[in-house]
Amino acid sequence: MLPRLDGIALLERLRQRHQTPVIMLTARDSVDDRLQGLGAGADDYLVKPFSFLELLARLQAITRRGRNESTSITVGDLHLDLLARRATRAGRRLNLTAKEFSLLAVLGRRQSQIVSKTVITELVWDINFDTNTNVVEVAIKRLRAKIDGGFDSKLLHAIRGMGYVLEHRPEETA
Repeated sequence: MLPRLDGIALLERLRQRHQTPVIMLTARDSVDDRLQGLGAGADDYLVKPFSFLELLARLQAITRRGRNESTSITVGDLHLDLLARRATRAGRRLNLTAKEFSLLAVLGRRQSQIVSKTVITELVWDINFDTNTNVVEVAIKRLRAKIDGGFDSKLLHAIRGMGYVLEHRPEETA
């Protein structure tokens, strides 16, 4: 929706010459629009209106990654393709919603680190999100069912009073 060239065409031209990190900031919010933007080479895609803190966190994440860092995350037998926004466990594709994938990516980028409910709400939901609700717990429960259900080794763990951690603990089984 730029005046002379749309964002996708601009991104494709940019990618022909440079590998500069790109976050698309757009009002186009359909899944097809997101897939098109990410498929054209965007490193991230953020729909307006967005939280400024979320934008800052995403900018920090992109700059931390650097050019040579992988666009995938592996935790045990769980694999996340951040560009395709696809998750598999033991080779089986997981059917995740956009929020579930975002939540899993936040946890995966901080693999083996405890992530607080506050950080999750800031990065996955809007900053104005009401933290007194149980939406994070519900989302974690649904995500846990999808990534850990039917597997002996559990990857998503609650740390009482602190938050959640995504890590492979080989000594633990169901």
